[in-house]
Amino acid sequence: MLDTNLYTSECTMPEQSPLLTISDWRQAYLSGASPRELLTRQLAALGQQDPAAWIHKATAAELEPQLAALEAQLAAANNDRAALLSRLPLFGIPFAAKDNIDVAGMPTTAACPAFAYTPATHAHTVQRLIAAGAVCLGKTNLDQFATGLVGARSPYGRPHSAFDAQRVSGGSSSGSAVAVARAEVAFSLGTDTAGSGRVPASFNNLVGLKPTPGRVGTSGVVPACRTLDCVSVFALTVEDAATVLAVIEGVDARDEYSRFEPGPAQLPAKLRIGVPMAPEVDDIAQTPAWSMALQLAEELGHRIVPLDFQPLHAVADLLYNGPWVAERHAVVQELLARDPQAIDATVRRVIEGAIGRTATDAFKAQYALRAAQRDTAALWQDVDVMMVPTAPRHPSFAALDADPVGVNTRLGRYTNFVNLLGWCALALPGGFDERGLPFGVTFIAPRQADAALARFGMGWQAATALPLGATQQRRERQPAPVWPASEPTLPLAVVGAHLSGMPLNSQLTERGATLREATTTAPCYRLHALRGTVPPKPGLQRVGAGGASIAVEVWNVPLRHVGSLLALIPAPLGLGSVQLADGSSVHGFICEGLALADATDITPYGGWRAYMADQRRD
Repeated sequence: MLDTNLYTSECTMPEQSPLLTISDWRQAYLSGASPRELLTRQLAALGQQDPAAWIHKATAAELEPQLAALEAQLAAANNDRAALLSRLPLFGIPFAAKDNIDVAGMPTTAACPAFAYTPATHAHTVQRLIAAGAVCLGKTNLDQFATGLVGARSPYGRPHSAFDAQRVSGGSSSGSAVAVARAEVAFSLGTDTAGSGRVPASFNNLVGLKPTPGRVGTSGVVPACRTLDCVSVFALTVEDAATVLAVIEGVDARDEYSRFEPGPAQLPAKLRIGVPMAPEVDDIAQTPAWSMALQLAEELGHRIVPLDFQPLHAVADLLYNGPWVAERHAVVQELLARDPQAIDATVRRVIEGAIGRTATDAFKAQYALRAAQRDTAALWQDVDVMMVPTAPRHPSFAALDADPVGVNTRLGRYTNFVNLLGWCALALPGGFDERGLPFGVTFIAPRQADAALARFGMGWQAATALPLGATQQRRERQPAPVWPASEPTLPLAVVGAHLSGMPLNSQLTERGATLREATTTAPCYRLHALRGTVPPKPGLQRVGAGGASIAVEVWNVPLRHVGSLLALIPAPLGLGSVQLADGSSVHGFICEGLALADATDITPYGGWRAYMADQRRD
């Protein structure tokens, strides 16, 4: 059994639960709370515990139009709050934006005063959030120009972990993580090029959702590496992060790198989880937390598959040791030439590494990356997802000051390669070490598996049952008001050789099909073992009388692959309608009646699996 000490934190529950999650805020509004009163009070409390988390807090004048819009929406809905919240899933929900993301009328600094400007329009993501009813309370601190994983490279101060004032908050999305961990906002936007939306989540006991590159538009975002950048989400729960993703995802006409392609709705129920063959957890105090994460995965029924991560680390090396650093130089080239002292010394040192790189270097690196993308794609034939320590250690400010670049580099060990390979990732709380510091794990999945990965993440977070952020509060799981898009599927009932573990099941899994449920048919079928089929197959027959319930599995098959699956089905089998035990009907394998004349009736076995087990005993 799990040692639950690593999944709990000693706490005294307050008498009245605060507003933490999107569900909490929605329930408050359904109960009649005033958006103006709640949000004005929330704004006044920002930064009380860690002022360095914020670069700009909304002024009363900046907040007023947002409050007025909420009140107008309430009035237009005739105070039908349930209908309004159904239409606007984020009505009155406070959020923060990392200060490299434009919010109209609020200054964007990218943590560099000399770079500051005041945008006239919202970033694509901010516009979508506000259209869904969300309210921006301000702009949060970051490693300057989003260059760093420590959160300490800013003239606006150094946010610290919500659990230890002597340790870094993680970056570059430092303030966005701290603000959510302290429940100053319900969620926040960060950016993630090399781990900036995942490392701060780990250091603050948060969910950090990094979408597939291109799934969320980046127009209105100060680039770090424009070809790789993602807008990420920090939240206290996976449900909240998924809700935000559902709102902000989609085509961004102003972003040339926008590429929205919904993927699978869910992962297989029992996963093959790839993990580093020789995991690097530098901090000995956090090593037991990693072991507990592995144990939890196995107790949830998943299979751990050790992998050689060296090819992935080689990809990661391209990010800062290759020409991609030139993308960072392109953003600040003019400022660097005009006023180099305006840029943080460590950030300047990193960016100046681009000087002297050539177009030849860039093309050679692109060739190397394409080869790596081809070669690493084969990993997904052996595993469904990967699980890694989000960061190998949680450094102190003292350690960082002694080695600013080296400490930062180590933090990207398990994050830097993900965007280069076009994958999605979800950072999740993994427990606490013996010092009370949070430890996080990150699950990585193929591109566009965002919705499926989030659905898996809900189960993981429920199993750990940790307090939310630094609040010492826990919450029962609440349904997400909206969910990220996934590709359409066809429910397909399989009865024989396509069942899990059977010879033809790979025809489903190779097409991205996922098991929805194991169930039985309605009691109006008979099952027969067909003669001369290779591999052996049954035939399912619907009868008017004398039928029985037959064991089946229902798989969700992506519609785009149904045709290729149908082409593999030999006579006398075909696809038709199958009635299930609950009275519903789905498509499924059926058999031509003529082929049953010389077939063996195996209905008493109740299903193909039981019949085949009996044949093996004989």
